[in-house]
Amino acid sequence: MIDFCILGSGLSGSTIANLLRNKYSIQIIEKAKGIGGRSSNKKIGASISFDHGLQYYSPKNGEFKKYLNKLIQKGILKQWEGNHIDFTFKKNLDSNKIIGKKGNNDFNKYLLRNIKKNLGQEIINIIFRKTHWEIISKNNKFKAKNIIITFPFKQSKKLAKKYLSRSFLKLKVKMIPNITLLLKQKIKYKIPISSIKFNNKIIAWASNENSKKRFSSTTNYWTIQTVENYSKKIINKYKKKKNYYSKQIIKEFAQILGFDYKTFKVFKIHGWKYSFSNFKSDKECYWDSKLRIGLCGDWFMGPKAESAWLSANNLYKRIKKNPPKFK
Repeated sequence: MIDFCILGSGLSGSTIANLLRNKYSIQIIEKAKGIGGRSSNKKIGASISFDHGLQYYSPKNGEFKKYLNKLIQKGILKQWEGNHIDFTFKKNLDSNKIIGKKGNNDFNKYLLRNIKKNLGQEIINIIFRKTHWEIISKNNKFKAKNIIITFPFKQSKKLAKKYLSRSFLKLKVKMIPNITLLLKQKIKYKIPISSIKFNNKIIAWASNENSKKRFSSTTNYWTIQTVENYSKKIINKYKKKKNYYSKQIIKEFAQILGFDYKTFKVFKIHGWKYSFSNFKSDKECYWDSKLRIGLCGDWFMGPKAESAWLSANNLYKRIKKNPPKFK
């Protein structure tokens, strides 16, 4: 039987799996067809790709910065060069932008190398059987001695409510949604911009995927992300009117930059219902050695990608200090 079943292959899930792998047998269960969670990379054809979740790593924590630098030396990550424009004119706190060499899920892929992964498994229930956990997906069942959940707060709470402490269940975590649009632009010249941060009622961010130098193309490819208020307004209804909202976002983007909106073609519009949280709790993670259940994620500690990494590292320390208890 597997020692630890980890639900989710995002940054926190990938990190805790990598930390535990030397002592325990590990199995990752992921809802999507690929790994990465909110750092997923969407491929179009053989070479074109979009980072349609996490846009970059900008480390503030010293240990996380050292870790990223090691991955840069190994050729897993790299600096994102070019012109990064900020129309908000705020103090630039994210001047150091680090991305995956092939995609922003390269970090996750590296951490999960040689770890067993079950993809395309949407979890619908978990049951504690004293000797083990039973994890039930829509089309499969898994068993493990321990379980770690790395889903966003609301999903984690819903799945494991009967097994979590009252103090944890009382946490007031507010997850913020985001709408992401993947675009192709039919113009014959390269745009000398890597990214743009906007001060706009609809658009928060635009990334020129060509600037990441992962592929060569005479066509321009953009990832657009919307502001909080707009995302909240349409997150629960955009799927029924994808063309309408896609066109609305494109027209706003084209007008700001002076393009003809007809030069754009939509590849995909995607809603991240639980994109990030500005909340920072008094907890760094969750671990119950008797029930052998743990949780980690960025939402414990803040909105940045490194919050997920730090939460997973803190959970690992908790497990080392207070290992699983078996009757």
